[in-house]
Amino acid sequence: MEPGRRERCHGSGPTEAALDDDEIVTRARAGDREAYDALVARHTASAYRTAVLLGAGPDAEDVVQEAFVKAYRKLSRYRAEASFRSWLLAIVANETRNLHRTRTRRDGLTLRAAAADPVAAVTADDGLDAVLAAERRAALVGALRRLPARDREVIVCRYLLDLGEDETVTVLGLPRGTVKSRTHRALAKLRALLDREVAQRG
Repeated sequence: MEPGRRERCHGSGPTEAALDDDEIVTRARAGDREAYDALVARHTASAYRTAVLLGAGPDAEDVVQEAFVKAYRKLSRYRAEASFRSWLLAIVANETRNLHRTRTRRDGLTLRAAAADPVAAVTADDGLDAVLAAERRAALVGALRRLPARDREVIVCRYLLDLGEDETVTVLGLPRGTVKSRTHRALAKLRALLDREVAQRG
């Protein structure tokens, strides 16, 4: 079974948990499969969230598994110039783009994770707040869907995944200046879409 195909890591004890990613990568390169399993366990959640937010939708799990397999095969290329997390998420982003290119349908950009915070049992007192919060999330998701893909990607990275500028540069493979300018333009477009929706609702 290749790395990334397991549901959970069975060998990541306290030793692996105390190490940073680069130390674990060094072990994995030396043939320690449990070390790579530790990386899989550590980064699966953020990889999955990235895939969903970038539009993988129901195929997000397959995208993440393929990304982990490819990352394992490309470990020799990892140079630690960026964090392992950023390097991995760049592979996830690329796999998601590949998915879009091969899909027969074009409406797969669900961005469900933007509204994925589970709502606990709602009481009579907080029912209105929950409804309003759900409406705001729905409006945000709708506006994000209407953005061009390149604008949506930068918003997802910077604000929904909460990646820093350096990580966004790595994940999207763009120059720093492009990330800055695209973020500024994408936010302006997103605000305009949200303002228009508010105006239409009266």
